[in-house]
Amino acid sequence: MFIFRSVVGKLWLTIIGLVGVVLLILGLFLVNYMENYFSQAKDQTANIEKLARNFSEEASHHMYNEQFYQLSNELLGFQDAKMLVISKDMKEMTLPSTLGNTLGGFHAKDLYTDAELQRVFAGETIDKSINKSKIGRLKAGEEYLVVAVPLKNLQGSIAGATIIYQSLQSLEATQSYMLRLFIYVSIVGFLMTTFFAFFLFAKITRPLQQLKKAADFITRGEYGTRVPIISKDEIGELAKTFNHMGEKMQESIRELSQEKEHLSSILHSMTDAVITLDANGSVMLTNPQGEKIVQEWSTIEWSEDDEETKRYRKPDTALGDWGLTSYSNPFLVPIPVPLIPLFEAVVDESSEAATKLHVQNGVWSVAMTPLYMSEQSEEVRGAVAVLRNVTEEELLDKLRKDFVANVSHELRTPISMLQGYSEALLDDIPTTPEERMELVQVIHDESLRMGRLVRDLLDLARMEAGHLELVFREVEVDSLIRRMHRKFSVLAKERGIALSMALPDEPLILERGDEDRLEQVLTNLLDNAFRHTASGASIAVKAERAKYKNKPAIRIEVSDQGQGIPANDLPFIFERFYKADKARTRGSSGGTGLGLAIVRNIIESHFGIVTAQSVLGQGTTFTIILPCEPN
Repeated sequence: MFIFRSVVGKLWLTIIGLVGVVLLILGLFLVNYMENYFSQAKDQTANIEKLARNFSEEASHHMYNEQFYQLSNELLGFQDAKMLVISKDMKEMTLPSTLGNTLGGFHAKDLYTDAELQRVFAGETIDKSINKSKIGRLKAGEEYLVVAVPLKNLQGSIAGATIIYQSLQSLEATQSYMLRLFIYVSIVGFLMTTFFAFFLFAKITRPLQQLKKAADFITRGEYGTRVPIISKDEIGELAKTFNHMGEKMQESIRELSQEKEHLSSILHSMTDAVITLDANGSVMLTNPQGEKIVQEWSTIEWSEDDEETKRYRKPDTALGDWGLTSYSNPFLVPIPVPLIPLFEAVVDESSEAATKLHVQNGVWSVAMTPLYMSEQSEEVRGAVAVLRNVTEEELLDKLRKDFVANVSHELRTPISMLQGYSEALLDDIPTTPEERMELVQVIHDESLRMGRLVRDLLDLARMEAGHLELVFREVEVDSLIRRMHRKFSVLAKERGIALSMALPDEPLILERGDEDRLEQVLTNLLDNAFRHTASGASIAVKAERAKYKNKPAIRIEVSDQGQGIPANDLPFIFERFYKADKARTRGSSGGTGLGLAIVRNIIESHFGIVTAQSVLGQGTTFTIILPCEPN
């Protein structure tokens, strides 16, 4: 059935059908014409009868002239006819033997019976058609038209009969020839049509098949496929246009691939997370940062009572059970729960929206833009969300505000006291020298406190700006700790606090260190420990050898049994002016809130680290690790 799916096959069948219809109509007309013609040719009785009468009249003048009969038969032979003359006594006129076999050599008795001849002798004309099958001694298959007329002598009496018979074989041969000719023409027509179809196959179908094959290659991604141009007709123009289309398509695909690679590179290099959502709220595309967020947020156990969670969750599946990839299946990856309200707002209003999301301990700035079906359409098919982690910015902003508030608070108190006590002196409120001395002492103490605050701020600013000048030399850490122990021993006795020290037997040598700054570090740590440790408790200072980044180092620990620091505050205690709680506020000792920030900067300048561990109500331990051979 392939021929019915081929253009040439359909064209060949069409031409064959057209030729067949034309030949059929022509055959019908030809058969009809031949039937009419042969029927007219067979209906020649009157003509032959007239011819027989004419010859009969002439024969009456040449009754016994054989040349006349010979000449007459020669003339009748041109019309496939022959004349017989028979007398009343049933004797035929003898003719030359050369004419004996003409038209079968029939005798009168082969054509008519004696009764019929008697009727002719009586003056009646008899005509009829006979077939060889009726003549037993001859072969069948030929048909003749026979006419018998009376033969009169010169006196006008009937002397016999003149018989003329004419063969109809030439008409049948003509009919058979015409039929064979029609069949031959039909066969030649069908053969020529088939040859023409194969010619079309070579000229049309093969180029079309080449075009189809090239199109198949292009659909499989082989955009460099081209079709050979073998003609300048419409097929050639089609091939030329196809090749041009292939070139344009290859250029377009190359440009699209470049744009895709460019966009992919941009998305992968972005520090912001990009998440593309479809209209149903499912993740379609993410960059690595967006994939990480989707994975992290999908593992969070959101509240089961959250209506938005239920709405965007796959039935009978926990949110943490979804499998995620960079190019995720939209039917398997739901929208992260924190993005649901913003996504609904963007889809419903068909406009951009932005907000900040607080997810666990992080803060995310989210900007979401709707995706439309086309540039002209307003139908939303999804949204693109860009997420940026602004936790550090938020923290820095909070620290900035806290810094301004703390500095203002730390400066406002001494300034207020300086202003108040100085006004009291100006107004001569103190009446005795002792009272005046007390006011002057307060003014002096507050000015010293404000000076320490300003000095610490300047030191911290220089440290953070990298302008702090350190004098590096070899430092005996064990000797420094012994000196710090002696320095705070008196204060420990006054407070009723047990101050202990633990050092190894071998000396602890730091090849490059600023002894004064390290003493400032230990002073700040011990000062904090004494400030927040109650009487009867203990403070311990310990130093030992350790490893830091697989290199020799010295570990120093300062532990107290004070009130401790809440776990939520531990990550921020090294920030400027950070206050864990009211128990950590400035007391009579006059802390500035900058001590731990200075400690961190000094230790980092020595290429070390400082950490804190604390249990609320049990105490705090500060650990310092200093590399012995800093790079």
